[in-house]
This record gives sequence, structure tokens and C-alpha cells, in this order.
Amino acid sequence: MIDVKARETTLKFRLAELNARLHGIEEELDSHQSKDWEELAVEREEDEVLQGIGSSGKAEIEQIHAALARIAAGEYGFCVRCGNEISSERLDVLPATPFCRDCAR
Repeated sequence: MIDVKARETTLKFRLAELNARLHGIEEELDSHQSKDWEELAVEREEDEVLQGIGSSGKAEIEQIHAALARIAAGEYGFCVRCGNEISSERLDVLPATPFCRDCAR
């Protein structure tokens, strides 16, 4: 049996972490205003890395929101594709996953 309340708490904690990280990334991107060409080139490279991290963070945020919606609807822990129960072990590793192991392949 899945402890949905514990999963919800874990998801909300991760969501708060990601939101804080994305806020920090946005502040870092806004702070890059160097006038020196060499420093500006390095900042641009750093910006690309930060933007990549931000994109993956936004994708994870979307997955968490979807998982929280499934919790609210009473559908959490069941595969959205086949309807089978998702194993606790899989949810331990990927708490926001909408798929059972078989459908994720």
C-alpha cells in the first residue's frame, strides 16, 4: 500500500527546492552584464548551462504538478496508460512518475 500523504509531502518539498533553484538561476542570468568581451563570452557559456538546468527543472516541476493533481483526483500510484498499480519501489525512485515499469519502456 502506498503512503500517499508521505508521497505528497515529498513532492511538495521537491517542488519548493526546484522553485528556489529556478529563482536563483534567474537572478544569476540577470546579473551577467560584463563589459569585457572575454568575461562576456564566459558568462554566455555559463548562461547556456544555467538555461539547460532551468529547462530540466521546469520539466520536473510540470511532472510534480501532474503528480499532485493525480493525488488530488485519487489516481496517484496507478499508471496513466494501463491503469495498473505502480510499484512502491518505482515510486521511491521516481515519485512523480505517471507510468508503471512496463509502460515506461
